[in-house]
Amino acid sequence: MRSIFVLTLAAIGTTALAQTTPRDQLDPKVTEVWDLKPQKITPGATPSDAPSDATILFNGKDMNEWTAAKDGSAPKWDLKDGAMTVTKGGGDVRTKKTFGDFQLHIEWRTPSEIVGEGQGRGNSGIFLQGLYELQVLDSYESVTYSNGQAGSIYKQEQSVPLVNACRKPGEWQTYDVIFTAARFGTGGRMIIPAYVTVLHNGVLIQAHTAITGPTEYKGLPVYKQIDKGPIQLQDHGNPISYRNIWIREL
Repeated sequence: MRSIFVLTLAAIGTTALAQTTPRDQLDPKVTEVWDLKPQKITPGATPSDAPSDATILFNGKDMNEWTAAKDGSAPKWDLKDGAMTVTKGGGDVRTKKTFGDFQLHIEWRTPSEIVGEGQGRGNSGIFLQGLYELQVLDSYESVTYSNGQAGSIYKQEQSVPLVNACRKPGEWQTYDVIFTAARFGTGGRMIIPAYVTVLHNGVLIQAHTAITGPTEYKGLPVYKQIDKGPIQLQDHGNPISYRNIWIREL
C-alpha cells in the first residue's frame, strides 16, 4: 500500500507541473516513473492456479492450515477426492493465519441432490476476516431473499449480486475475491468501511461493494475494530465441499 501512496504523491507533483507549464514545453520524462518497480511473480498456468506469491490454504491433501472455529481443535470435516466437505456436527472451520487486505480464490460445490428450498438449499458461507459472510448457496433455480442468495454479503441490502452466475447443483463453482479491510481511527471508530469485489465463475457480481459491518442474522450490523482476521467456512448443516483455496496478502 506504501507504493500506491508514493505514486499518488508523484502524480500530484507532475499534475501541478503540467498545469503551470505549456504542454509543448513539457519533457515526456516528467511523467515516467522508473524507481518503483512491481515485485516480479510467476502467475498460475490458469486463473484458478495459485501464483508464486500466494499462500495455499487448502491443497486437497490435508487441513493443516485449518482449525475448528469453536475450540481450536483439529477440523472434523470429511477429506476426500481433493476436497473438504462439511460433515454433520462438524462445526465451522477457520484458518490458523489471519489476514487484512487480500485476494482470495476458493472453489465450492453444493450437493447434486438438494433437499429443501430457499436458504435450505446447499447453504454455507465464507466469512472474510471471520466477520463478513460471503454467501454460498444453491441459487441456480431457487428463490430466496436477494441479499441472501449466492454471492451476496449476507443480509446487507446493497450487496445484492449484479447477476446470478450460479451453476447447477453438483457442479464446481469459483469465487475470486478482492477484499480491503475497514480502517479505524481513535477509540475504534470506523473511518473507512471494508470493501469487496467478487467474481463468481469469472463473472463480476460485486463491484467494490461497501460492507456495512459484521454479518448479523437479526438486526443491523455494527463495526468493531479489527486489523486482521481468519477465513472461516460455515457449517450450516449441508454437505458443502470446498477445494483449491489460496490467498494473496495485499
